[in-house]
Amino acid sequence: MATSETGRPKIAAAAERVGRYRWVICALLFAATAINYVDRQMMGVLEPDYLRKEFNWTPGDYANIVITFQVAYAFGYLAFGKIVDWIGARLGYACAVGVWTIFHVAHGGVHSITQLAMARFGLGIGESGNFPSGVKAVTDWFPQKERALAIGIFNAGSNVGAILTPLIVPAITLAYGWRMAFILTGILGVLWVIAWLALYRDPHTHKRISPAELAYIRQDAADPATKPKGLWFKVLKTRETWAFALGKFFIDPIWWFYLFWLPSYLHDKYHLNLVGFGVPIAAIYLLSDIGSVAGGWLSGRLIKGGATPNRARKVTMFICALAILPVVLSQYIDNVWLNVLIIGIAAAGHQAFSANVYTLPSDTFPRFAVGSVIGIGGTVGAIGGIFFSMYVGKILDTLGTYAPIFAVAGGSYFMALLAIHLLSPRLERAKIEA
Repeated sequence: MATSETGRPKIAAAAERVGRYRWVICALLFAATAINYVDRQMMGVLEPDYLRKEFNWTPGDYANIVITFQVAYAFGYLAFGKIVDWIGARLGYACAVGVWTIFHVAHGGVHSITQLAMARFGLGIGESGNFPSGVKAVTDWFPQKERALAIGIFNAGSNVGAILTPLIVPAITLAYGWRMAFILTGILGVLWVIAWLALYRDPHTHKRISPAELAYIRQDAADPATKPKGLWFKVLKTRETWAFALGKFFIDPIWWFYLFWLPSYLHDKYHLNLVGFGVPIAAIYLLSDIGSVAGGWLSGRLIKGGATPNRARKVTMFICALAILPVVLSQYIDNVWLNVLIIGIAAAGHQAFSANVYTLPSDTFPRFAVGSVIGIGGTVGAIGGIFFSMYVGKILDTLGTYAPIFAVAGGSYFMALLAIHLLSPRLERAKIEA
């Protein structure tokens, strides 16, 4: 490796003087993800005190509405993975946010369960583009050693959105009604699209990026010069794709359970209303926000300390799975704040685990394939979410207890890690035939 006059590698020396514009891109990804989760979580926050009374539904009926979103998310994730690889993160992300904002605002005009299901379906299609676009942008803008941290930071936007929702939505709802809450929060999506189109370009054509920063971003081994034909079918046949996809299958349903059912859980177990459960839910997602960044930081720190990406990612995920396990006791805890702490640690563990799972496609695939792999994995994760929502609705309708649900929530991460390790024991680069 070429060295500078001081004997240090040129890449290391350049790192000291490179620009920081890539972190502006990361901030935009963070903001989009926060808006994504405000829009996604609003139905769950409004369900116990407003929507349940407005539409007179059972837990099974509500589960079916959630499933409608997840079905759309599954199809949309697959489509957006290909779209982002085709047209790039700039236009792909703008399209995704535009679609979900339109259907989010449409929630404010529904008058039946069918109309609400249609709005949720459209929201699911648009929101499915968030992570394929975001991870694609991180892959384009960050070297491998920074990707887990960058993904952890922008993924932390999901927690910020989840924190803001139970704090701001009750205030808007009490002042203007639940319908207006959907309309006013839709303004955030419009503002973000304007900022994204103004500030984002590919790094090699961006006027704000210096040659030193571009070299820093491109320090890893070069991707193949040409994209093979039939890319989607080729990545579908690789073990590395399924390592990522099965990881998503086991963990995504648990996070969606937290998003869509925690307000109802706190309402039913502790009799907290729209105002009362706002602070506990915000506290849970504040803890999860810390976990998202910490998970990315830890694996990145291990890599900088000499660990292989394989060891760093998997050691971090195992630690996270251990931290999540106590959530199996949640149903049996009578003190609301002790339960909030346990669920909050589990949510933090999920986000740290998820940040590392999201790095796997960029660790094992060339940049031109990352969007497709993310799309396949997201679809498989959404399918897992559909099955788990059916399970939640059935358990609550028949048994009326959350205990079996939390039992699954505590053990799924060990299953995810086992699947990832069996399918990709060394996280080697995928072999894609030309």
